[in-house]
Parts: sequence; structure tokens; C-alpha cells
Amino acid sequence: MFDSFLIVIAAVFMLAGFVKGVIGLGLPTVSMGLLAVSMTPVQALTIVIVPAIVTNIWQTFVGSYLRDIIRRLWPLMLCTAIGIWAGAGLMTGPYAKDGTIVLGVLLAIYAVIGLTKLRFTVAPRDEKWIGGLVGGVTGIVAAATGVQVIPSMPFMQAIGMEKDELVQALGVFFTVATLAQAFNLTSAGLLNASTALPGVIAMIAAFAGMFLGQSVRTKMQPDTFRRWFLIAMLLLGVYLSISALIAVLAAR
Repeated sequence: MFDSFLIVIAAVFMLAGFVKGVIGLGLPTVSMGLLAVSMTPVQALTIVIVPAIVTNIWQTFVGSYLRDIIRRLWPLMLCTAIGIWAGAGLMTGPYAKDGTIVLGVLLAIYAVIGLTKLRFTVAPRDEKWIGGLVGGVTGIVAAATGVQVIPSMPFMQAIGMEKDELVQALGVFFTVATLAQAFNLTSAGLLNASTALPGVIAMIAAFAGMFLGQSVRTKMQPDTFRRWFLIAMLLLGVYLSISALIAVLAAR
């Protein structure tokens, strides 16, 4: 049973790393979504957190925009961290059983925004205060589900970052957010020796998938891959939401 569990972990993170290698994001989103089919969001996050931190730190320093990113996004990152810390009990408290429903809904929303290419615009003079509000909401959502892309991703696209700067900005932002989540998990005693082996296997598989994805990026159209990836996330989100809602209603 344990061996089969590790094989599933390796397969999930190989796929998630491949997606990240091709389109520059998606490792926590894909892995949380797939793992939530067979475990709770908090259990999934204990496995996702270390590979996410390591791969995001690597992405943080690939590029020359770090100083500008920190200058523009510090309210978003600070308020996200505060929101995550404030919502520390959401994954383990009385409403934890509803986390999979919320996760499924967020995956579906994320996919719909991507598929419709819905775009917002934020004026430079409003970046700081809107970024703070977005960060607070993102932090609470991330504390409850482990997913940090809503509404932070649309905001970073709305402030007009260029492609390479946006990819690096995602690395910086997700590094801050996952470190804040790691603090919550450690404080709750959920990151321990039992999560070490799955975490190591997940990290190795994620990097292998990333390098594979980067190698095929030049041989395929990333936009085509991204469209099918978003369709898959939409279907997965709908499945998670419906199945988890049925289970919650049956338990009541």
C-alpha cells in the first residue's frame, strides 16, 4: 500500500512538474487538485509544500526583475502572508471537510478565467492598495485550500507585467506564500518525519517533470498545451466539488 502511494505521488508530481516546465506555472495547482481526489487538502499540502518552495525559489532567481517585482508587489505578498497566518486553522478546524469543495470551485474558476482570456486592468496609482486587498483574500483562500492563484494571478496580469517578468513574479510571490503555509503546517505539527519521504520523492519527480517540460516547450505550442491543461483543470474542479459536496451531504 505504501509503495503504491509513493508511485502515485511520483506520477502526480512528474505531471505537475511537466506542466510547470511547459507553461511556467501550475505545480501546486495541478498537484493539489490531483491529490485531493484521494486525500484532504491539508494532507495534500504537506506533500506539496517542499517541492513548491524549492521550485519557486529556483524560479525566483531566473530573471533580472527581482528588485522591481518586490517594489511593486510587496503589499500583495505581505497581505497574503498575513492572510495565510490569520487563517491557520481553516484546513484543520471544523470547516476543513469543506476544503475540497472550495478547492474544486477555485480550480474551475481558475480554468474559466484562463479559457475565456478574461483580463482586468489596474492603474499604476492603484497597484498598492488593490494589491493589499487581493493579498488578504488570496491568503485566506490559500489557508483554506492550499491554492494561491485566485485572485492573485488575475491581479498580476492586470498590472501589465511582461511575460518574463510575470514568470519571475510568480516565483517570488509563490515562494512567500508557500513559506507562510509551511510555517502554519509546522506550527500545527503536520510537517514531520512521516512527510519527509513523500516530500523528497515529490521534489525529485517535480524537477524531472520540469526539465522534461522545458525540453518539449520548444517543440510544441505552449498556448495549445495551456488550453487543454485548463480544460482538464475545469473538469477536475467540477468533479472534486460535486463528489465532495455529495460526501458532505451524505455525512449529514
